[in-house]
Amino acid sequence: MELASTIRHDGEGGVVDDLATVRGTTRWIQQQAGLPSAGGLVADEELRDGIVGVRRAVRALFARVVSPAPPSPADAHLLMPAAEALDRLNAAAARELVAPQLDWPAEGAPAARLLSAEDDPHVRLVAALARDAVDFLSGPEREQLRACHAPRCVRYFIKSHGRQEWCRPSCGNRARVARHYERTRGAATGEGPPRREP
Repeated sequence: MELASTIRHDGEGGVVDDLATVRGTTRWIQQQAGLPSAGGLVADEELRDGIVGVRRAVRALFARVVSPAPPSPADAHLLMPAAEALDRLNAAAARELVAPQLDWPAEGAPAARLLSAEDDPHVRLVAALARDAVDFLSGPEREQLRACHAPRCVRYFIKSHGRQEWCRPSCGNRARVARHYERTRGAATGEGPPRREP
């Protein structure tokens, strides 16, 4: 979700891409504590392109998940075909050879981790992002994925309760204000339902 959310509303009616530059990509990577090799990793244009490629695939597949509902308006006109997105995601995940390893301390529960045979931290990072997307898209949370359609929002989110329609309360407030505005504007111009007189 963090990768898909690097395309977001800028607060002024436009869309911001946190990965638009190498510097922005480096800043985003360093904020992702759970990613392998993320701390201190500096992006270059090749790494930025790899991450953006995975994000494009993820957002195209997210659009497929939420269908027949509309996808995020941020990049709906740029979505690659689902088959191409699958190929790109799987190719990125396959770039790193990993083997599962079991850690079992004397005091505590066993835990699994992946041991990488890859030396290049850039390859490891892109592959880890792709594997995380594969895990999400093949897991049970996929069924709760939604595109937020509040005015000016472009995010995808995981629906956490039955009546949730928006990614954040502020989006719900904007949607309600927009609906109210449309109703009152329509009533004033005679295009909407008539206003009730007191």
